[in-house]
Amino acid sequence: MKVAGICFSGSGLKLEDRIQKKLIDASVFNDLSAEWFYRGKFAEDETGLSRRLEGSVRDWTADHFNCCDVLIFIGACGIAVRAIAPFVRDKRHDPAVIVMDEMGRFCIPILSGHVGGANEFAAELADILGGIPVITTATDIHNKFAVDVYAKKNNLTMSSATYAKEVSAAVISGEPVGFYTNFPVEGDLPEGLVWSEKLEQALEDNGERPGGISLGIYISPSYNRAYFDHTLWLIPRCLSVGIACRKGTGAREIEQFIRDTLNRFSLYEEAIRSVAAAEAYRDEPGIVEFCRRNRFPLHVFSGEQLKKEGNSADSLCERIAILDGGGGLMITERSEDGIACAVALTDWKVVF
Repeated sequence: MKVAGICFSGSGLKLEDRIQKKLIDASVFNDLSAEWFYRGKFAEDETGLSRRLEGSVRDWTADHFNCCDVLIFIGACGIAVRAIAPFVRDKRHDPAVIVMDEMGRFCIPILSGHVGGANEFAAELADILGGIPVITTATDIHNKFAVDVYAKKNNLTMSSATYAKEVSAAVISGEPVGFYTNFPVEGDLPEGLVWSEKLEQALEDNGERPGGISLGIYISPSYNRAYFDHTLWLIPRCLSVGIACRKGTGAREIEQFIRDTLNRFSLYEEAIRSVAAAEAYRDEPGIVEFCRRNRFPLHVFSGEQLKKEGNSADSLCERIAILDGGGGLMITERSEDGIACAVALTDWKVVF
């Protein structure tokens, strides 16, 4: 996690030093790096922690908005709002932005409260400073299920920001939101979500949804069937792709082949958790580059490991995918132009 903060007074400068020391001591913030700035003519603090900003606050914001996970403004909310306004895009890309008063009494998330984690960071920061988090998002103040928070915590991709808003609005207003998944479910369904084990059978029998629920959440790597008129897919990273290719095959060709394979079987690309290959492909440039571009971990298996797997599948790619995923085969091996792949499900479950 990368954090950048800026202040505008001597008191703010002291708070930056205090925050940094608290962040170092707080175990809740893992792998955190922070850099601090001040704008003004007061002297630099004794530790040399903060750097004086020579340019404008707008320029500072431009430099840090897209490369940091959290921006902290120690000062008036208006300063922060005007600074970030030209750069705000959407909740999937914007960093968490938090405003604090220079005494550290209030931590106010003003951007990306859920998806960007501003609410959670503000709450943790207020806790270690002895301050008060000022949370204004509706699902939080009403203590209701927030689908975007749930998706972020469980590394799920949401298929539609619009439907996510509809789900939140429905939960807050007390309207039922459908829920369905083929994965095992651990824990109690959150208040406001309605589970129906008979949903799939009802759709197959007469095409109608039990209870007339038209808005719902479907946790699945597949978009083969929309169980609701307005279906919000939460896509888990639960697919392992076993791959092999002819020597010298390019990353673009591999990427297109994988994309076409998943599309043919109505599977989301966002559901890929990892790519797996035999030892011979450990340094194959096309496979390595494909994984690097898409930030997929590449898991390599030795001949000995594959022998232990036995003949549980008909092909090498299938055995590798199953060995890596730990679940059942989703797509049997297909090959084309010197590239082959198979896809297996990982051992995954829904947890509330």
